[in-house]
Amino acid sequence: MARSRWWLAAFALVGVALLVGVFVLIGKDEQQPTERPGPPGRGPLTVVGLGDSTMSGEGAGDYTADTNGRDGNWCHRSPNASVHHVDVTSIVKSVNLACSGAPSGHVALGDVRQWTEPSQAQQLAELVKSHRVSAVVVAVGANDDPRFSRLISECFTSWFMDDGDPCSERIKNDWQSRIDKMVPKVVGALEDIKKVLRTAGYDHDDYQLVLQSYAAPIGPDIPENLRNLNGCPFRTEDLRWVKETGATSLSAGLRQAASEAGARFLDLSRAGDGHEACSGGRDASSEWFTRFTVQWDDLSDAERATHAIQESFHPNAAGHEQFGRCLSEFLTTNDESAACLEGEDGNLHAAPSVLAQSRG
Repeated sequence: MARSRWWLAAFALVGVALLVGVFVLIGKDEQQPTERPGPPGRGPLTVVGLGDSTMSGEGAGDYTADTNGRDGNWCHRSPNASVHHVDVTSIVKSVNLACSGAPSGHVALGDVRQWTEPSQAQQLAELVKSHRVSAVVVAVGANDDPRFSRLISECFTSWFMDDGDPCSERIKNDWQSRIDKMVPKVVGALEDIKKVLRTAGYDHDDYQLVLQSYAAPIGPDIPENLRNLNGCPFRTEDLRWVKETGATSLSAGLRQAASEAGARFLDLSRAGDGHEACSGGRDASSEWFTRFTVQWDDLSDAERATHAIQESFHPNAAGHEQFGRCLSEFLTTNDESAACLEGEDGNLHAAPSVLAQSRG
C-alpha cells in the first residue's frame, strides 16, 4: 500500500513538471518580438526620390554629367536635391530617380521615356533588388494638365506685352478643371509605385510613401526694380495669382490624390514664404529659389541653347536643403499630413497642415 502511494506521488510530480514546462513554453511564445524586420531583401536602407524637377534638383546646380545633356538626357539630377538631405536614423542611402519635366506617366509603369530615361517605377523595380527601400518621396503632377512651369513661362512672356491682359486672367478660366484631370493620373502613378514594391515582397508597413506638393517660387512682394530681366519679369497680378491661388489649389488637388492612393502628404505650398525669388532685393542670399537664370555658355551650343534658362524659378540649393530638413522631420512622425512652415529659427519644420490653410 505504501509502495502504491509512492508511485502515485511520483506520477503527480511528473505531471506537475510537464504542466509547468508547457506554461513556460507558452509564456516564451507570447513574449516573442512582434516588430517587423523592416523592408525585405538585402542592401542598405534607402530613401528614394521620384518625380519631376522639384525632386530631381533643377535649380540646385552641380548636375550629374549623365543628366546634364549627355546623349539628350536633361533630367538635371543634382547631389544638392532635397532627397539627399534626408537625415533619418537607420536610413543610410538616398537615391534620386526623378527627372526634370516628368509627368505622372513617366513615374508610373509603362513604355514611356523622359529625356531618354525609362519609367521611374521600372527603375525602382530594379533598385529594390539591391536596396531595402524604407521611404519613397514623390513630387509629380505639375507637368500633367496644370502645366505649372509652362504657365509661369507664359506669365514671363506676358510681361513683355504691356497692352495684354495678365496671364493669370486666362489661366484661371480652366485652372480647377486642369487640376481635376491631374488627380487620377497622380493616383495611378502612386498605385504603380505600390505595385512595384508589393511585387518585390513589401507589405504596406514596410515603407513610407509620401507625396509632396509645390512651393510658390515667386510672390508679389518683390522690389519694383527687380520685376524685369534683372530678376523676376512678371506683373504683380500674376505674381499674386501664382502664390495665392496657383500653388495652393494645386496643393489641394495633390492632397486629394494622396488620400485616394493611401499615401502620406507633405504640403509645400507655403514653404517659400518670404524666400521667393527676388524677395531679397539686392541680396539674394535669403532666397530659396532661382531668379531668371541664363546659362550663357550654352547659347553657343545649338543642342544646349534650348535649355539655357531651364533652371529659372526652381528651388536653389538652399531651398532644397530646407525642403530636405522638413521632409526628414515628417518621416519621423506618424502624421498622415503636414505642412512645411518656417519656424522661429528661420528653418522649415513639419507642422500640422491646417496651419498652412489658416495662413492663406
